[in-house]
Amino acid sequence: MSVQPVAPAPAPAEGDDNRSPHRVAWQGRHLSAETRAVLESDARVFLHQSLSSPCLNVLSGAQGAEITDLEGRVLLDFHANQVNVVGFANPRVVAAVHEQLDELAFCTRRYTNRPAIRLAERLVEQSHGSLSRVLFTTGGATAMSAALQLARVATGRHKTVSFWDAFHGATLDTISIGGEADFRSGVGPLMSGTEHVPPPDPSRCPLGCRARSGGCDLACASYLEYVLEREGDVAAVVAETVRSTPVIPPPGYWRRVREACDRHGALLILDEIPNGLGRTGHFFAFEAEGIVPDMVVLGKSLGGGVIPIAALLVREELNVAPHRAIGHFTFEKSPLAAAAGLAVLDEIAEHDLPARALDLGSATLRRLASLADRHPVVSGVRGRGLLMGLELGIDDVAEATMYEALSRGLSIKPTQGRVLQLAPPLTVSEEDLGRAIAILDAALGSVEASLEPDHGGTWHG
Repeated sequence: MSVQPVAPAPAPAEGDDNRSPHRVAWQGRHLSAETRAVLESDARVFLHQSLSSPCLNVLSGAQGAEITDLEGRVLLDFHANQVNVVGFANPRVVAAVHEQLDELAFCTRRYTNRPAIRLAERLVEQSHGSLSRVLFTTGGATAMSAALQLARVATGRHKTVSFWDAFHGATLDTISIGGEADFRSGVGPLMSGTEHVPPPDPSRCPLGCRARSGGCDLACASYLEYVLEREGDVAAVVAETVRSTPVIPPPGYWRRVREACDRHGALLILDEIPNGLGRTGHFFAFEAEGIVPDMVVLGKSLGGGVIPIAALLVREELNVAPHRAIGHFTFEKSPLAAAAGLAVLDEIAEHDLPARALDLGSATLRRLASLADRHPVVSGVRGRGLLMGLELGIDDVAEATMYEALSRGLSIKPTQGRVLQLAPPLTVSEEDLGRAIAILDAALGSVEASLEPDHGGTWHG
């Protein structure tokens, strides 16, 4: 008798699974025949893939912190794929794009244009000149690809060290440095030389910090340096400054990594595609860590959720590839995208959105902590600025809570199986933050009512 191998269960992804029975049940309760027909049209023409088509619902509008579906339901969107730093359809961004359309809509690659130059100059100014060279692309993954190529040219090496569970994009090279099974598994050989180490996540540390010291002793930083030393020829360490789950690295972690990179001749590339531009309370998330990377990648909100654009910023000393086409992209210096980006930077500066994110985030984290006091299923709260997360104490509850919140008018993101991520626009009102917390309160209560504690006090479905 032959024995068929059993595939291991995939690790929880950063998002809600479109194959989930929770989704089917929610759609059965909430979607009209018209919406279902549109979803069926979508499913007929788009490639099916996890976390995307077949889709959940159909949108007809998006404004500020809210989205509207085809049936007229208005929801607060604290997920938004994190393109919402200045809110959906921000009037300043929309006006800038309209104006630029009338002036210059496209710029071929052998030419340049004033909006692209101004946007690059503004980003350099934001780094106080420490990152003085810029490359634009149409998405975070392609900007990260350019960073990887530049690291190879600049160092003469090709190896990278990155983190398990990380996400840097969905292209073959970025899933190679990424660490999510949903993207890496079953696609054959990935890019060579991509070593991985545990992420700086004290709540899920595989290195036994708590057992040794009762807290975090930065064993993960020591392990990363050990890998750099043993490999000996690593081109770059690639990491998210702050993970979207969210995970805030322990104090001192990035200083240790920066020093290790310097000792071993590796560049430090930080991915701030989802969480730069002020979300964590500083324009660049790395500013809170007291370091400067060799390269940083921005994206998502840089185009205001209107035009796709991403940016790679690097140190002056890395301007070493005039003989190569590292970022040979047709829309590299799109005047439309640059106009949108300039409007985003103006909005961030005029309203001091990083400081606003820090103040509102601190107050909101305290209110989320009160939910943890009231709901036994909540095991913790974490975040920085307006990147926040509720940790849940048992598996498979995050997705159920997400759908309960969705039914009550709040869109949030379940991640890692046990976390609810909240990433509202930095322009969100205090009233909307209060509404979101009230909806979460009700959703958690509803889910808890469907659970029963066993005799040991552990909750289960």
